[in-house]
Amino acid sequence: MRMRPTLSWTPAEDPIPGTTDPGPVADALGAGGVLVLSGAGISTESGIPDYRGEGGSLSRHTPMTYQDFTASARARRRYWARSHLGWRTFGRARPNAGHRAVAAFGRHGLLAGVITQNVDGLHQAAGSEGVVELHGSLSRVVCLSCGAVGSRRELARRLEEANAGFDPVAAALNPDGDADLTDEQVGGFRVVPCSHCGGVLKPDVVFFGEAVPPRRVEHCRDLVSGASSLIVLGSSLTVMSGLRFVRQAAQAGKPVLIVNRDPTRGDRHALTRIALPLGAALTAVADRLGIPVEAPTAA
Repeated sequence: MRMRPTLSWTPAEDPIPGTTDPGPVADALGAGGVLVLSGAGISTESGIPDYRGEGGSLSRHTPMTYQDFTASARARRRYWARSHLGWRTFGRARPNAGHRAVAAFGRHGLLAGVITQNVDGLHQAAGSEGVVELHGSLSRVVCLSCGAVGSRRELARRLEEANAGFDPVAAALNPDGDADLTDEQVGGFRVVPCSHCGGVLKPDVVFFGEAVPPRRVEHCRDLVSGASSLIVLGSSLTVMSGLRFVRQAAQAGKPVLIVNRDPTRGDRHALTRIALPLGAALTAVADRLGIPVEAPTAA
């Protein structure tokens, strides 16, 4: 029986340079008990752009804030028009090699859990179980009045009926499923209310300016506490919602490994940063461990 390596690590005072050697990630996974924290970068190979990488959407797009959404019917119309159009593409996205590799690691008992900052559901579509959706999921909508939770696909059907012929050309798609449209393009869009109480519907995601539910944060902290190491996949760690778990792991002396092509806010806490595309890096890791990564099935 092959002995699993034991990793030890002391935080660095200065950020580490990127490397192209995925060996340390393979070693961490071989030791088992790995907690995965994924960000938008793992979904770019599925056609969903990220926020802060090269060409990231924040360079041209300001996401809707919770305060704007709740305060203004005009803002909600703009959001739902853009999100409805974006959902047509976003909802068709399929898992890529990175998502499938994470699912394969889970099936082989190497993971302590998966936390994702993404709202696209692609980890689950690839077969990962027990995924914690830190920022929620675009596949659900919630009523701000009665709290009813519904299906995004059902809402999409209702919006199609209410906006027959709505088919503008978007400039781009964003990581939150929002398509770039002008005010003129969204001017006549009709928003539909909650089918239970007539209240305001919101996607079941954490908007910018909105806090992650405390119980969800505590669950993630428990996962970090129980993990042997933390591997960050495709996140710049710019926002505290993800960075806090990296800091927690580092303070507990647990190895933190980052796979991200660009430098991140968490590099100073990491054992290594692998500057490779996620799909190629994780496929190489799976090969080293002798774990097959399932190819996508035909539609």
